[in-house]
Amino acid sequence: MTESRHAPKTPAGGPPPRTRRRWGRIVLLTLLVLVLAAGGVGYWLYSGLDSNIKGVDIDRAIGDDRPEKLPTSGQNILILGSDSRAGANAALNTGKVSGARSDTALVMHIPEGRTKAVAISIPRDTLVTRPECTKSDGATVPSANRVMFNSIYAQVGPACVVKTVEQISGIRMDHYVEIDFAGFKELVDAIGGVTVTVDQDIHDKSSGLNLTAGTHRLDGTQSLQFVRTRHGIGDGSDLGRISLQQQFMLNLLSEIKKQDLLGSPAKSYKIADELTAALTTDSELASLTKLAEFGRSLNGVDPSSMETIMLPVEYDKVDPNRVVAAEPQATQLWKAIRTDSAIPESAKKSPATGG
Repeated sequence: MTESRHAPKTPAGGPPPRTRRRWGRIVLLTLLVLVLAAGGVGYWLYSGLDSNIKGVDIDRAIGDDRPEKLPTSGQNILILGSDSRAGANAALNTGKVSGARSDTALVMHIPEGRTKAVAISIPRDTLVTRPECTKSDGATVPSANRVMFNSIYAQVGPACVVKTVEQISGIRMDHYVEIDFAGFKELVDAIGGVTVTVDQDIHDKSSGLNLTAGTHRLDGTQSLQFVRTRHGIGDGSDLGRISLQQQFMLNLLSEIKKQDLLGSPAKSYKIADELTAALTTDSELASLTKLAEFGRSLNGVDPSSMETIMLPVEYDKVDPNRVVAAEPQATQLWKAIRTDSAIPESAKKSPATGG
């Protein structure tokens, strides 16, 4: 998959705000599916699943250069969907970009009481100041201005993504959760495929996807091509791909519910096995026991009450193909999240309408 060279534009008839709110609910539902599946297996199977989960010691990597944890700040989780070209992803015919990118980035805020949630999406083409960070090999990477947000993962690693988000928001991240795209391929194969309907032919040489208009049952490889397709639909921008991702996630969760996979310990284990193999978390969550305990603490969260807000951005004056945080809206938004207070309506509006 090649990097987008254009800030996403919203054409006439583009997805309404309700669709973006629905996407945020899907993210929360996906996290809940993961932890519920983990909690549904027998304890004697935990050791096998534990070995799947990869952990990142965020505290050690960042050190003390972090925002203070406020008593009223609730829980804040940085969720990344990684677009790696390593390992299983290397054989998935999904473009020639080397390294990895954080294709999706969400700051999920769960207020005190844990009965509702809000997710802040950070556009991947946002230009930010990357702070000085330490790589996994101990090397120090100096601070840099005007760095595209989704490149930080490849340049320095996940801990630096966390540090960047903390510095631009002033909010301490309590947890970090990363899911590799290849994990979706294995999950889809484990449940026997996902059905999607498209209203036009899709032929994308970059992703390898070829579908005629109509309804199709996708296997794991086709599903991964589907959520990565950009050139074969609409005007070739990220907007079309986002729409496909939304449809796919809805249908995936519908398939899980229809098969009652979480009602069967054996099937739950299979799901948990596939998902944990694609999962990287902060070290505090890097065990099935801790992950399941955290999931149970979210039982009071109603996905239907979740709100998704895009970080307010505006087109960069130097490079209109990129965006920057819009002020004062971005500061107002982060302050409301940081203090666990109501988000002003003005902080939910983005001058860059295509973001």
